[in-house]
Amino acid sequence: MNTISTVEFKRPTWETAIILALGFWLSSSLVLDWVIMPSLYLSGMMSQTDFATAGYAIFWNFNRMELLSAAVVLTGVLALSQAKSRWNPRVIVFAVMLLAVTLVDTYFLTPQMCAVGVNLNLFATTATIPGEMNLLHGGYFFLEMLKVLAAGTLLKRYWQQQV
Repeated sequence: MNTISTVEFKRPTWETAIILALGFWLSSSLVLDWVIMPSLYLSGMMSQTDFATAGYAIFWNFNRMELLSAAVVLTGVLALSQAKSRWNPRVIVFAVMLLAVTLVDTYFLTPQMCAVGVNLNLFATTATIPGEMNLLHGGYFFLEMLKVLAAGTLLKRYWQQQV
């Protein structure tokens, strides 16, 4: 009855923070990109006149959460690289790549997609999808795949690390 579990986490705090941030970030990205957005697209969101405003509202909040996650991951990777005598520079490159992808998504692609998709003709009865929007979506999904690969690599590295 008086037995107390002596299980302790032997991971450094920064490794735990990196794992939690990457896990939350990857799962929310996959839900947004493969569940929410396709269902909105299939339900006819792109044919509505104000789809750009709704998309911008969704991605404005999501991009800020991504920036926070990228900052936690990069800070954790840099802190761990300073604490350990042997560190891998590829890990820092992956963390910087995640931050760069997030910055491009937040400050270039999302505002550009909103600007292209905004309906400025009040007399138009139906909204058409601009051709430039497909190019921007292609760039966005290329960056998303890059982000998933880099984040998955970092998550695998820190998850399998010996404690």
